Amino acid sequence: MAGLACQARANAGLRAMIPLALPPRPLTLLCIGAHADDIEIGCGGSLLHLLDRHPGSTVWWVVLSAEGPRTLEAQESGRRFLAGAGTHHIAVHGFRDGYLPADWAGVKAVFEQLKRDLAPDLIFTHFRDDRHQDHRLVSDLTWQTFRNHVILEYEIPKYDGDLGAPNMFVPMSSQLRAKKIEHLLAAFPSQREKHWFTEETFLGLLRLRGMECAAPEGYAEAFYLRKAILEP
Repeated sequence: MAGLACQARANAGLRAMIPLALPPRPLTLLCIGAHADDIEIGCGGSLLHLLDRHPGSTVWWVVLSAEGPRTLEAQESGRRFLAGAGTHHIAVHGFRDGYLPADWAGVKAVFEQLKRDLAPDLIFTHFRDDRHQDHRLVSDLTWQTFRNHVILEYEIPKYDGDLGAPNMFVPMSSQLRAKKIEHLLAAFPSQREKHWFTEETFLGLLRLRGMECAAPEGYAEAFYLRKAILEP
């Protein structure tokens, strides 16, 4: 996986860096978010990096909960964000924010359809131990549905204070992190009044993760890679 690095953690800190390899061809990527801006926040920079390294890739962009103006924001953001993809499929569903566990059967049906429609090379989804109930459900259903795929769990900063210790890092160039943050602030005007939806929040998390992995320019996105196969 060109430009992506897996760092194994131990009690004494970071111990090793192992590059992960994806085939040198256009990829099929699946990005799943519970809410309208989750994908962009959690893995936006890494996705842009992969699209640059793998021209012609196909991206399936799935948002489970978007209502009212959030629906239009999610659709337009996806189209703008995926302008560099070879092909993209954007699906924005209208499940109620905060109530995804109560709509389990409907959400499960969405995942079952995805399983029938594609075989992704790489999946981005929510962190399994996220304190938001919608995020946890999306992560659980991702693992239940795709059992033989590479899954990277992204993180969303929030009031709950549930950030953990990720073990997968993607260094961000200055151009890449600027593009991600500029897009976020422009694409979601409905979120601007939230105290946490600021450039400082997004840049601060990227800086923290960049410090943890000694990124060349000091910034990185971070993920949880729970399963990987090492081939000699």
